[in-house]
Amino acid sequence: MIARRLGGLGGPMPLCICGPPMPPRSSRTGRATVKLRLERIPSPLGGIILVSDGDMLHALDFTDYEARMLQLLTRYHGACQLVPSRLISPIATALQAYFDGDMSALASIALSPAGTPFQRAVWAALRDIPSGMTTSYGEIARRIGRPGASRAVGLANGANPIAIVVPCHRVIGANAALTGYGGGLSRKAWLIEHEARHTICCGKPPDRLI
Repeated sequence: MIARRLGGLGGPMPLCICGPPMPPRSSRTGRATVKLRLERIPSPLGGIILVSDGDMLHALDFTDYEARMLQLLTRYHGACQLVPSRLISPIATALQAYFDGDMSALASIALSPAGTPFQRAVWAALRDIPSGMTTSYGEIARRIGRPGASRAVGLANGANPIAIVVPCHRVIGANAALTGYGGGLSRKAWLIEHEARHTICCGKPPDRLI
C-alpha cells in the first residue's frame, strides 16, 4: 500500500526503583542496576514521561500508562533506577518544538530503545515515515524485507517503547481506518491531524512512500 497524507481527522506495580539516587546493586540475574533520568513534561495530549540516559532516549509514554512503561524497562534492563530530574533536557525542548508545530524537531533525538533486532528494524522504518504521511503494516513489512510479516510488524508496532518520536501513530489499517494505538485512538487522531496541518502549513507536503 502507498502511504497517504491525511487531514481532517477529528480530535484535538511500577517495577523500577523510583526516587532518590541509590548505590548501584546487582539484580537477581547478576546485572547491575541501570540508572536512568526521568522527566515529566506537559503536552496538549496530557502529561508525558521521558526516560533517558542524558543523551539518548530510552522510553516515552503518557503518564496514564506509566506502569506499562516501567514494566517494559524492567523487562529489558532488570533492576532499573529512575532518577527524577528538574532540568529541561534537549529532548524535552525538541518535543515542545514539535507540539508547537516544528515537524523536523524530533529527527535530532538519539534513541536507545530496548527490543529484538526485528523490533528495532520495524521502529527504524517507522522513523522513516515522513511527517504528515501514514502507511500500513504491510508496507512496513515490505520496507524491512519481510513482506509476509504484517502481523509481526503490528506486534512490534504495539511494543514501541518510544511514543511520538518513533511514530507508530502513523501506521493505519489497510482500509485507512485508525487502528489500535497504545495511547488511545483519540491521541492517535490528534497526532495525525497535528502533523498533517503543520506539514501543509509549512508548505512542505512530503513525497509518497514507495
